[in-house]
Order: sequence, then structure tokens, then C-alpha cells
Amino acid sequence: MTNPLQRRPNQDGRHTPNLWPVWLVAPGALLLVGAAAFGLYHGAELLLSSESTGKKPVGVQDVIKTTVTVLTLIGAVLAALYAYRKQLLDEGTSHRADSTQLTERYTKAAEQLGHDQAAVRLAGVYAMARLADDWPEQRQVCVDVLCAYLRMPYETDTTAPGFRHGEREVRFTIIRTIRNHLQDPTTDITWCGLDLDFTGATFDGGEFSRSNFSGGRVSFRRSTFSSGEVDFGLSKFSGSLVDFGGSTFSGGHVSFNRSTFSGGDVSFNRSMFSSGEVDFGLSTFSGGQVFFNRTTFSGGRVFFIRSTYISGEVSFSRSEFSGGEVFFSRSTYSGGQVDFGGSTYSSGRVSFEISEFSGGEVLFSSSEFSGGQVDFGGSAYTGGRVSFEISKFSGGEVSFDGSKFSGGEVSFDGSKFSGGQVSFSRSRFSGAEVDFKGSMYSGGRVSFNGSAFSGGPVNFNGSTYSGGQVSFNGSTYSGGQVNFSHSTYSLGQVNFSHSTFSGGQVSFNGSTYSGDTVSFEYLRIQPAAAIRWGPFPAIPVNQP
Repeated sequence: MTNPLQRRPNQDGRHTPNLWPVWLVAPGALLLVGAAAFGLYHGAELLLSSESTGKKPVGVQDVIKTTVTVLTLIGAVLAALYAYRKQLLDEGTSHRADSTQLTERYTKAAEQLGHDQAAVRLAGVYAMARLADDWPEQRQVCVDVLCAYLRMPYETDTTAPGFRHGEREVRFTIIRTIRNHLQDPTTDITWCGLDLDFTGATFDGGEFSRSNFSGGRVSFRRSTFSSGEVDFGLSKFSGSLVDFGGSTFSGGHVSFNRSTFSGGDVSFNRSMFSSGEVDFGLSTFSGGQVFFNRTTFSGGRVFFIRSTYISGEVSFSRSEFSGGEVFFSRSTYSGGQVDFGGSTYSSGRVSFEISEFSGGEVLFSSSEFSGGQVDFGGSAYTGGRVSFEISKFSGGEVSFDGSKFSGGEVSFDGSKFSGGQVSFSRSRFSGAEVDFKGSMYSGGRVSFNGSAFSGGPVNFNGSTYSGGQVSFNGSTYSGGQVNFSHSTYSLGQVNFSHSTFSGGQVSFNGSTYSGDTVSFEYLRIQPAAAIRWGPFPAIPVNQP
């Protein structure tokens, strides 16, 4: 049985007033007014009698007149309350009508999105977007419908049985509509901060340029970026292009986890990652070109962990790593080209730990490491080419600790080490060609402590040591060729103490040195080692 004193639940619609039942309120109001009238009559009589003490007694008419005046005031208040109640009811009716209309618009737009004809589906896209603008309470639901459309199976092959004419334009319109609502987070109709779920979607084109991902969760997990044309606005590329150029990732969580970049171009040029998390982990780059040129990583966390680069080109050229954390850890570079050329590392942390470089090209040429931490520790170089040519190491920490150079080519040609710390400690040079030719050491610390040179050529030919500290303390030379020929040692300290030469060839021919810049204390030299001391006095075999 319903409790008559229990208030009714909220009605359907928006802002519907929650009122007591009229049959319960009306008798209560009558009883309240009667009690008030009775009390007022006696109260007025007592009040007027007390004021007329010693004077002519107050007449009944005066008492009645005072009571009627007060009751009239109460009636006016009750009338105002009634009018307010009626206004609330009218507003509730109006809002329910609005809700019914919005629901009907939603149903119609959803039906249009499922229509067989592309033109009708296009109308449904615009209708759903307009509804999202007009219906803030259900905006997320409307956006979810548009995202769900992009997640539906999509056949890009025009000869396949499931291909639908005009479908590509419908999908591009949805992407463009979402992009337009992510431009300005201050507008009343912005979609910034909403959840956008593109999980498993196929993108063969579209434009997200200059979007603002400032909150909510945005998921491109398991998405496929294939052939076609996707336009990110700031740059134009032939073929497939998916464009996030100039976008801002300043909050929330954006995921490209396990995505596949298998053709065409994807651009994040001039984008800014300043907070939140962006995840490219476990992604596969197997074709086309992916651009992060002139991108700024100034905060938040960006993950490329366990990604695979097997063909095509991925470019971070002239990007700036000035804060936050960027992880390329445990990634595999087995083909294609990955370009970090001209990038700047001035703060924050960038990690390439335990990555594998087994093919293709990975380029850090002309980069500048002036602060922060960049970690290549435990990486393996078994093929292809990795280049740090003409790079500048002027601050911060760069670590190659425990790396393995067993194949391919790693080049630091013309690099300048003027500050900070660069460490190759405990690295293994067992093959591959490692080239420091023409490098300059004028400050900071460069460490090859405990490294092992057992195969392949390692070339420091023409290097200049004019300051700072370069240490090969405890390193071992058991095979291959290590060449310090024509180097100049004028200032600073170069330390080969406690090193072991048991095989291979080490050459200092043509080098010049002054003062006590080079130390060979406590060496162990085996007869199998071929050492050309150049300007240094020969050290007897097996003698410290």
C-alpha cells in the first residue's frame, strides 16, 4: 500500500517539480488557515485589550477588523505560493515536452544513421551532432552513438561484397564533426572532456587537426590506420593521411594501445603533450609514414612501450622533449626508418630501455641533449643503422649502460660532448660498426667503464679531448678493432686504467697529447693484443 505521506518520485523529463498530492495538501491548508484564524482572533483581542488598559474597552468590530486584515495578508501569501506552484507545474510540463521532443529527435537521428542510403546517414550525422549541442544532459550519449558508428565493421576495398558506396564520406563527416567540437574547450557546445571511444575502428582518412584532448578518456586502442586519405591540416601528404597535427594533449587519457599503422600517413606534427597520459604501447608500425615532427613533450606521460617498427617511416624530427616522461622502452626496430633527427632533450625523461634495433634506420642526427634523462640502457643493436651524428650532449644524462652492439652500424660522427653525463658503462661491442669519428669532448663526463670490445670496428679516429672526463676504466679489448688514431688530447682526463688488452687491435697512431691527460695505470696486456701506442710509451706485456 502506498504511504500517503511519502512524496512522489521524480517525474520523467527535466526539472519536473516534486510536489505533494493536492488531495493531501488542500485539507491540510484549510485546517491550518482555520487554526490561524482562531488563534489570530484571540491573539488580537488580548493584544488590543492590553493596549487599552484604563481606557474605553475594545469593541468586537476592532478585533474582527484586525483579524480580517491579517487573514487577508496570509491569503495573499498563499495566493503567491499557489501561483509559484502553478508556474513550477507549467515549467515541468514544458520541460517534459522538451524531453519528449529531444527523445523523438534522438530516435529519428539514430534511425537515419542506420539507413541504407548514404545521404540519409549523412543527415543523421548532422542531426545527432545538433542534438548533442541542444541536449547537454545527454551529450555524452549522442557522442557515444557517433563513435560507435566508426567502430562498426568497415570495408575499404571497393571490390569486396561488403563495400557500401558513400560510406567513406559518412565516416569522414563524423570525424570532422568530432574534430570541430574539440577546437575550443571554453564554448558551451564543446565536446572537450567527454569520453571518445574509437576502439578497434578503421581509419583510412579523416581530420583531427588542432583538437584539444583536455580531459576524459579517448581510446584508439586496436585501431587500424590503413590506406586512403586522412587530413591532419597542418601538413599535406600523398596517399592515406590521418592528421592530429597541432593537437593538444593536456589532460585525461588518450590510448592508441595495440593500434596498427599499416599504410598511408599519420601526422602528429606540431602537437603538444603537456599533461595526462597518451599510450601508443604495443602498437605496430608496418607501413606508411607516421609523423611527430616538431612535436612538444612538455608534461604528462607518453608511452610507446613494446611498439614494433618493421617498415615504413616514423618521424619525431625536430621534436622537443622538455618535460614529463616519454617511454619507448622494450620496442623493436626491425625495418623502415625511425627519425628523431634535430630533436631537443632539455628536461624530463625519455626512455628507450631494453629496445631492440635489428634493422632499418633509427636517426637521432643533429639532436641536442641539454637536460633531463634519456635512457637507452640495456638496448640491443643487431642490425640496421642507428645514427647520433652531429648531435650535441651539453647537459642532462644520457645512458647506454649495458647495451649490446652486435651488428649493424651505430654512428656518433661529429658529435659534441660538452656537458652532462653520457654513459656506455658495461656495454658490449661484439660486432657492428660503432663510429665516434671526429667527436669532440670538451666538458662533462663520458663513461665506457667496464665495457667489452670483442668484435667489429669501434672508431674514435680524429676525436678531440679538450676538457671534461672520458673514462674507459676496467674495459676489456679481446677482439675486433678499436681506433683512436689522429686524436688530440690537450686538456681534461682520458682514463684507460685497469683495462685489459687480450686480443684484437687498438691503435693510437698519429695522436697528440700534452700533460697528464691520458692515464694507462694498472693495465693488463696479453701477447695476442696488437697495440699501436703512437705517441704514448709502449707498456710491457702483463706489466702494470
